[in-house]
Amino acid sequence: MKQLSQIYTVLLLITFMSGCSSISYYAQAIRGHLALTMAGEPVDSFIANKGTQDGLRNKLILSRQARRFASERLGLPTGDAFKDYVALDRPWVVVNLVAVPEFSLQPHQWCYPVLGCQAYRGYFHLESARREEQHFRAEGYDTFIGGVTAYSTLGWFDDPLHSAFTNLADDRMVALMFHELAHRVVYIKGDTAFNESFATAVELEGLKLWLTKQGDTSAFGQALTRLELRNRTHALVETASTDLEQLYQQQGALSESHLREHKQRIFEELNVAYERLLANGSGGREGPFGAPPVAFNNARIALFTQYNQHVPAFRQLLKQSSYDFPAFYRAVESLSRQPDKQRRQALQDLSERFEENF
Repeated sequence: MKQLSQIYTVLLLITFMSGCSSISYYAQAIRGHLALTMAGEPVDSFIANKGTQDGLRNKLILSRQARRFASERLGLPTGDAFKDYVALDRPWVVVNLVAVPEFSLQPHQWCYPVLGCQAYRGYFHLESARREEQHFRAEGYDTFIGGVTAYSTLGWFDDPLHSAFTNLADDRMVALMFHELAHRVVYIKGDTAFNESFATAVELEGLKLWLTKQGDTSAFGQALTRLELRNRTHALVETASTDLEQLYQQQGALSESHLREHKQRIFEELNVAYERLLANGSGGREGPFGAPPVAFNNARIALFTQYNQHVPAFRQLLKQSSYDFPAFYRAVESLSRQPDKQRRQALQDLSERFEENF
């Protein structure tokens, strides 16, 4: 995927740690986060500085407007997030590693104090992620490393704005700000799909309201086209996932070579369908996975699903809340307190009632 975010808080560093690999991981995390926050300077200072390039100044002014809109219209807890700005020397702030067994769609879970378990692990240095990736590859896992545009510390720290935001198109920067701020509203330990799908739903619905308010009909149309393309891509992934799940259930009955052959065929069919989708309905835009052919594997499928699985459910819940965002957040918080099985069923029921309205 071209644009990702993640939940990442250094509170997990002030916990009991054991094992050299854990100490090494936490050390790089705290160094990276502190370096990022210490490098920040007030957005207002950049705007007032005559040496700031006009393009960046306009982005920073836009970020202030988006923060105000997030607070006043979307009811998001902005705090002091995005009040500082950092210029990065790379297009991503961290990278995510996802690892999934060869014949499964259930990603490996990394577990931490405070946060619980997550289906990805973030690194500030690509080399560190690649070293960890090699351990999983040696055990036969499918893996994927993706650049992460932003991360959230769940409101424990004042997350800065940085150049990975401002290098995006205006509407995508605003949408990503809404996504990260949404993580401050609710967080369930160990349920990545719930957390990310909720934030993605706030991002999408918030962007629709933002662009409507701006009166930018062109950007609004483009956003709807991307949303439709994302929905159709998700449908393709769901079909492929169903086929893969049915295949993987035959472990023991089929040889590993037979499983691998059929698995590869499913991914090839997904690539053909994805390429056809972009050719017929993308208007020349790249899809959620970028330009085809895509190196599909279990890890890429699992990651995409984590961010999109329950989005229709949350959008339906917002609709049932009459697009009253504070009421919606209360409903989400109530849902988050339900037992896992009951919560998943409720999300499934909501998804089945959702109808897209373009």
